[in-house]
Amino acid sequence: MKNKAKYYITTPIYYVNDKPHIGHAYTTIVADVLARHYRQKLGKDNVYFLTGTDEHGAKIADSAAKLNIDPQTFTDQISSQFKIAWAQLDISYDQFIRTTDSKHKKIVQDILVKLKSTKTPLNNDCLYQADYEGLYCVGCEKFILESELVDGLCPDHKVAPQKLAEKNWFFKLADYLPIITEKIKKDELVIFPENRKKEVLGLLEKQNLPDFSISRSRVSVPWGIDLPWDDTQKAYVWVDALSNYLSALDYPAGDNFKKFWPADCQLLALDILKFHAIYWPAILLSLDLPLPKTLNIHGFFTIDGQKMSKTIGNVVNPNDLVAIYGAEATKYLILSQFAFGAESDIRVEDFPAKYNADLVNGLGNLVSRVTNMVEQYLDGQVAFDHENLVLVNEVKAKIEALDFRGALLKIWQTIQNSNALIDTTKPWVKAKSEDTKDKEELKKDLSLMTANLYNIALALASFMPQASQAILDILQAEKIKKPEVGLFQRLEK
Repeated sequence: MKNKAKYYITTPIYYVNDKPHIGHAYTTIVADVLARHYRQKLGKDNVYFLTGTDEHGAKIADSAAKLNIDPQTFTDQISSQFKIAWAQLDISYDQFIRTTDSKHKKIVQDILVKLKSTKTPLNNDCLYQADYEGLYCVGCEKFILESELVDGLCPDHKVAPQKLAEKNWFFKLADYLPIITEKIKKDELVIFPENRKKEVLGLLEKQNLPDFSISRSRVSVPWGIDLPWDDTQKAYVWVDALSNYLSALDYPAGDNFKKFWPADCQLLALDILKFHAIYWPAILLSLDLPLPKTLNIHGFFTIDGQKMSKTIGNVVNPNDLVAIYGAEATKYLILSQFAFGAESDIRVEDFPAKYNADLVNGLGNLVSRVTNMVEQYLDGQVAFDHENLVLVNEVKAKIEALDFRGALLKIWQTIQNSNALIDTTKPWVKAKSEDTKDKEELKKDLSLMTANLYNIALALASFMPQASQAILDILQAEKIKKPEVGLFQRLEK
């Protein structure tokens, strides 16, 4: 029997045409927080966190050719950089999938064979062969409508698309659109935030969406998965890429597939919304599989007020941030910038000041002050409330609602209030007093401060697990002692 208490979370698989950047890191950090939260809630064995790299397509072949290396060597190099970046950020994924993995390629071919033998809800062939003539953007790895161009250029890559004419295999998308529309309207497929749901419904209701190609000519795309029944064709990159969410679980008969499908949370950026909200459900329906429970879309963001661009030179490598701030501070600085789903600006130029203010002077100072006073005034021993977990429960609720910034703001408000409580109650004054009443109040004050710190540590567990555990280790020791080294080291100008 399928275990209902499970959580399957996916990031998009990142395209290996370039190195990992802060945009990739944001999505992956969000997934990491959710995975850590649900492991605490459901148990480690009931959570599966998938990420990886998308490694086929014309753009990859072109990039490899420019470096005078073969595509596999190129993808090996770039994919390894993503693994290194996620290790540096302490990302706790369960599997890192690559679309060049032999298992994935075999499952994609099996899926394609199933699609070819399937009839649509209107009893048409799910896949059919046809001539295609139209516009194709290599940068996007997708066909593009003339109505989507801006001044004749792809709006994302600012280049004119190629005019292509070739015989491909197509997926009969039109026959599935009414079903997909109804499932989205009824929230059988939840799209978050709400404005993205409206955007998808707008696409479904206002545009005459064409059937999509599931293959490309071997001449046009030499680097890809072979179409099992047509040696002149390669699987189109999007069918290949989307299938990773199934192949990672050993679809169709693997134990992980039986346990974890459907996905509970699929994270993605706005630029791949159409593929995940329309093409992906159509493929799943044709395979007679349940749809994901939620698609959660984060918006585009700029860096210090400018679009991230190699030309400008503001592409932020997450490894560079970790080298300065450490993994956990980097995660905090990125997630605290803006609400999930919003389009906003990451102010990297403000990171040093925020790091010193929030982590060194805020959390780090609170840990030092409270533990020092308990050690000095109460010989390291204080009884405190372990049961009042209001902050912890509020933070957990916000994490489940994808309000990561709100959760962090709640924690840091408690940190600020706790530091203010120290300044208000002045324990050092009461410690010098000979009055019995002052001594009792001192115990109560430090008990409350320690309880607050305990709550803060527990609330931080999904965001900053190492810092969280370091604080808990101090508070749960036989005697509380101020740490010899501060939790966070001040950045020097």
